[in-house]
Order: sequence, then C-alpha cells, then structure tokens
Amino acid sequence: MNGMNYGTNLASSLLATLEHDPAFRNTAYFSMEIALMPEIPTYSGGLGVLAGDILKSSADLGVPMVAMTLLYKKGYFAQKINKEGRQTEYPVDWNPRDFMTQLPNRVTITMNGHPVTIGAWCYMLVGQTEHPLPIYFIDTDLPENSPEDRQLTAELYGGDNKYRLCQELILGIGGLRLLRDMGYRNISTFHLNEGHAGFLTLELLREQGYGDIEKVKNQVIFTTHTPVAAGHDFFSYDLIDEVMDGDVAQILRQHVGGNGLSMTDLALKLSRYVNGVSHKHALVSRAMFGNESIDWITNGVHSTTWTSPSFTKLYDTYIPGWRNDPSRLMQALHIPDEELWNAHQAAKMKLLAFVLEETGQQLEPDVLTIGFARRAATYKRADLVFSDIRRLVEIGKGKVQFIFSGKAHPHDEPGKDILQKINNIARELGTELPVVFIENYNMGPAKFITSGVDVWLNTPIRPREASGTSGMKCVHNGIMNFSVLDGWWIEGCIEGKTGWAIGPEPTENGMVEYNEAEDAVDLYNKLEENIIPTYYTDRKRWISMMKFAIAVNASYFNTHRVVHEYCEKAYGTVFRGH
Repeated sequence: MNGMNYGTNLASSLLATLEHDPAFRNTAYFSMEIALMPEIPTYSGGLGVLAGDILKSSADLGVPMVAMTLLYKKGYFAQKINKEGRQTEYPVDWNPRDFMTQLPNRVTITMNGHPVTIGAWCYMLVGQTEHPLPIYFIDTDLPENSPEDRQLTAELYGGDNKYRLCQELILGIGGLRLLRDMGYRNISTFHLNEGHAGFLTLELLREQGYGDIEKVKNQVIFTTHTPVAAGHDFFSYDLIDEVMDGDVAQILRQHVGGNGLSMTDLALKLSRYVNGVSHKHALVSRAMFGNESIDWITNGVHSTTWTSPSFTKLYDTYIPGWRNDPSRLMQALHIPDEELWNAHQAAKMKLLAFVLEETGQQLEPDVLTIGFARRAATYKRADLVFSDIRRLVEIGKGKVQFIFSGKAHPHDEPGKDILQKINNIARELGTELPVVFIENYNMGPAKFITSGVDVWLNTPIRPREASGTSGMKCVHNGIMNFSVLDGWWIEGCIEGKTGWAIGPEPTENGMVEYNEAEDAVDLYNKLEENIIPTYYTDRKRWISMMKFAIAVNASYFNTHRVVHEYCEKAYGTVFRGH
C-alpha cells in the first residue's frame, strides 16, 4: 500500500513538474480579449468572457494549453450615464501588479519603420484539479519604447484603424515571438479566437521561409464569431505597406488577394479547421464565406463561475460531481421544488439588494423580473420591448419590472442612442412600470443579474446572433430564456419547457429578413398569454420549467463540453480530464 502511495505521489509530482515546463504545452490560444474577473478589465463583452470561460474549463480539465492576449492598462472603459440619460466613458484605473507577474522576456517587431519592444505579464490560472494554465498579457508600455509606442497596448478597441492594425500585429506576430522566447517549442495547434490574431499565420510562414503553406495550415485552427460584416477587420494594403516592413503586403496579396486584407479571409485560408459558434452560425458563415467546410462548436459558459452561491450549494447537495462534470446537471429534475424555489429567491434578493445599492431604486421581490444585459450593439435591439409602450403598460402594470444593463462601444452613436432611449423611458414610466438601468456592465453586475431575474429577454435581429452566452449563464441558475430563435437558442429552446421563443422559426439557410413589428407583437402576446399567467398562477409548472432549463440547457451549454469538442474535433489533444 505504501509503495502504491509512493508511486502515485511520484507520478503526481512528475506531472506537476511537467505542467510547469513550456515543452509540456501543445496548444496556444490567442484572443484579443480575455475576461477572468471583473477586476482585470481586459475585455468588452461576450468574446472575452467566452475566452476566459474556455480557459477556465481547460485548466479544470488539465488541457496542456497556454494563452496570449494584450494587457490594456487603460482597460475597456468605465461607463457613467449622464443627466440626459446618455453614456459617457472614463478610463479604468487598475494595476496589473495586483494580479500578475511581469516577465523579463523581450522581443521586437518592426512597425512604422522602427523596432517596437514587446514584453509580457503572466497570470497563472489554476484549475479545480490544480492544473496550471499560463495566460500572457502582452505589453508595450516599456522604457525602451517611445511615448507613442508605449500606448499601443493601452486600450481595448481604441484608436483608429492604424492603431488597431498595430495591436493585431503585436498580438499575432509579437505573441508568437514571445512564446518562442519563453521556450514554447512544441506547440502543434494555434487557436485563433476570431480573426484579430490572424497575423500569427504570417509569422509561422516567415519562420519556415515563406515556403510550405500547408505546413502552416496544419498548425492553425480558427473560430469565427460574427455574422455581422462590421465585426470582420479589414485593412488596406497601403496601410499595411505603411506600417509593416519589407514585402509583407505583397505576400498577403499573394495568399489572400482582394483589394485589401480581410483578417477573416486570412484566417480562413491559413487554417486546417474552422468553426462557427452555433449550428445556425455555421450555416450563415458557409453562405457568407462560400466555405462549406466550416464546422460548428456551440458556445457554453464556465459552470462554477456563473452559478450563484445558492444554486452552487443546491447542486453540491443533490448533484455531487457536477463541478467536474456539468453534464450531471441533467439530474436537476430530481431536486425538490421548494428547495429550488428557495435557491432562486435567495439569488433574486441578492440582485434586488444590488439594484438598490447601485440605483437607489427598490424593486419588489414578488414581481416578475425580466432582465436584459449585454453589449448595446444596435442589432441586439434592447429597445424592442418598448415598441408599443402603451400595450406594454397594459400588460405589465403591477406585474412586471425590468432590469437593463450594457455598454455601447465609444464610437457607436446609434448604440448610445438606444441606451439613452431606455433611460428616458425608465424615467417617464416611473413606478407605473419599473425599469432600472445598472451602469458599467461587466462580469460583476452580470453575476447578479444573470442569476437573480426570473426571465431572460433576448431580441437580436436574425441571423446576426452568432451564439449568445448570457442566456447560458441564466440557465445555470434556473432562469428561463425568452428569446428570438437565433444563435444557441435554436438548439436550446423547447417551447414551454425550457423557455419561450419570439418570432418565426428560422429558415434553412438562416438569411431570413426580420419583421420588427411582428417580433414585438409576438413578444407582447407571449408575455400576456403565457409568461405572466404561469408565473402568478401556476408555480408548479414554473418550477418544472426552471428544472428543465437546468437539466436540458445547463447540462449541455457549458465550456467543459465545449473544450471536449475542441480537443476531439480540432486540437487532437488527449488530456487529464479526457
């Protein structure tokens, strides 16, 4: 017995030593933004939160991975709503030294005719099984650089197109050079999370003399996230000539073509495997890019990050092992009704206390509470529910209250218009139909809102929602989705069981036109005829739906399942949790 323990301990010790050796890592994950916690403001929305959740599950499952992103010492931005109800932006104040270690490694990349020095900070993400996963945050704020170059990694999605090009060169080329400098010689798969890191393929090409393009393709996989044209970066070859050295523009022209460089096209042409982030999104992407080989791996969320304390306690009691294997949440149907309802009420009371603290507004715990919180991009139609305010008041007075939150990109004036409209409507309605807006949406408020509302509203323009993940956070807390059939909800919706659909069924090719008036009418009808009556008069059925949301949706739409799929379909990796 002692010998067996000694052997086991020795094996564990050797594995722990290996896991800290760069040679042990065979997958590198590149993302423009990564969200790990609210205090590290290096993300703007779903792309970054998904990246963070995938990395957390990878650490939990022991995947031999390393990740690369930019540091953003000024963060994304802090949001304030002014007296006119309009968004204003402020820099975020944070210190990376509080969370990560600055490394001595330095590499250079030539941009704008001179070398720029690039360094990195390391955040060591430790999984539930103590598996370490290093995440590197690239930084140009170094004394070796000019004042202008020191600002190149300061802001997420800041500056003009030239600034954006420089950031993407730093991520793709600088990131790979840093990995090589740190001793990561055995990376067999580079995962590009969206096209921002596409220049990594150019550096791989350069490393082997611009010869064997198939060799480069065999090392790269690419996840595309947006069916919205504005989400795909495009740089003119003149700008590339201006910023980059040598014959880079000519090489890119040769491999990608066109009258400028689409980062999505670059990644598509130099990857061995490409996936969208839901089945519907893959169909839309195939039509958009004329590429029938695009696969899909539907997104998920990190279960233990997004499950509220009251539901965590509930699952620990009734579904042992769910933390390491969230598919076990299928057993939620056996949780006693009263205990499930009490867990929900505990999360709801925490949310209402948070709302009171943030806004000074007192919402009622026994009133149906509908939440809408996400990026304030216009295609997400945060204001659809207010299309006919008189009808909404007739339906919802004394029966419904709303919680909104979200940031518009600083340059997105139409998005800011929508936020202003919602804030002004909230003011006009007053106590007749309570509508609150929580400022400065990030992972902190998200945890309260996605666990404490009763219903999650989602009204994007079809087919522009690639996946959507906020609703997946909700189902981990027994909250039903009330959503347009787009993205993940096409796969997750069982009408009247896991939630409710808004609008028509999706068409086969996914490129259907939308009818805003029809969507609004359907929203009001479902609210009046199904949702409000069930909430107030059929508690047993409501709780049954909560259980189905957990058992059917949360058991599947989680990043442990996502990481398993990437390992099987794309990485070819065997790992400790396999």
